[in-house]
Amino acid sequence: MNRLWQPSATIDALRQRAGIINRIRAFFAERGVLEVDTPSLSHAAVSDPFLHPFSAQYIPEGGGQAATLYLHTSPEYPMKRLLAAGSGAIWQLCKVYRNGEIGRRHNPEFSMLEWYRPGFDHHQLMDEVDALVRAVLAGESARRITYAAVFAEHTGLDIHQCSDADLQSLAAARCGFQGELSRGGYLNLLFSECVEPRLQAPTMVYAFPASQAALARVVEGDDRVPSAARFEMFVKGMELANGYFELTDADEQLRRFEADQAQRKALGLTALPIDMPLVDALRSGMPSCAGVALGVDRLVMLALGASTIGEVIAFDTQRA
Repeated sequence: MNRLWQPSATIDALRQRAGIINRIRAFFAERGVLEVDTPSLSHAAVSDPFLHPFSAQYIPEGGGQAATLYLHTSPEYPMKRLLAAGSGAIWQLCKVYRNGEIGRRHNPEFSMLEWYRPGFDHHQLMDEVDALVRAVLAGESARRITYAAVFAEHTGLDIHQCSDADLQSLAAARCGFQGELSRGGYLNLLFSECVEPRLQAPTMVYAFPASQAALARVVEGDDRVPSAARFEMFVKGMELANGYFELTDADEQLRRFEADQAQRKALGLTALPIDMPLVDALRSGMPSCAGVALGVDRLVMLALGASTIGEVIAFDTQRA
């Protein structure tokens, strides 16, 4: 008999998962943060050229013009629209979808916890992320270190002084990479291959290169040069959370969206619709805030000592 009808996780693991989600809900209730629910389908798509959304055709019943809708890779854009509408501090736990992502720590459909704190900067949000993770894992407080410092610690290179040739040579020596990349590409490769796996104890890395700002502000004071007001948390060599001191400038956001689309075209990818409602929301005035996305399945993996994501979700993609 085919046994793929059975769940990929044990019932005991699912009970423990439910307890962790209850703990998360209590964490935000104690802090007066509003739980929200935003659409999974959108007329616009993620801007990041390295994230690939699922698309679906909406066909109106009884006829009419069909429309392409996209399953969200994150609830970020509509949550920011709520912030601009005056929601105050908000959080959401939802399913998100990323095409092509599958592996020991990846599933095309997974659970994301995302929250936004008006009045916080990225340092204050790091405090709260640390508190939530410790509430679930009962572990030590995370070490905090700048991107440049942790990169130097594990590669021996100062990103502010080294040449592209230095990065290329190290990528060949440590990663066996022989191709051509941009400076940012070499940094990403070396960080993922030489730094991340060594971050076993809870670690918050902040002050990312300004070129990796994504949807974060660029600020002074976190490092020797202006840097992205962004942080990532790692535990046992696994990225757990990614947070920003959020960009609120509508014109700069639109410029970054357009740059992402240009990069998609350069990579031979199809251009995707830009989320103009988000740009309009920023133009109307989104409050200064910090926000973060945290992988719930990975948090449960850490809490249960699981080695694969399938052990902590009811049905992985193979069994869906």
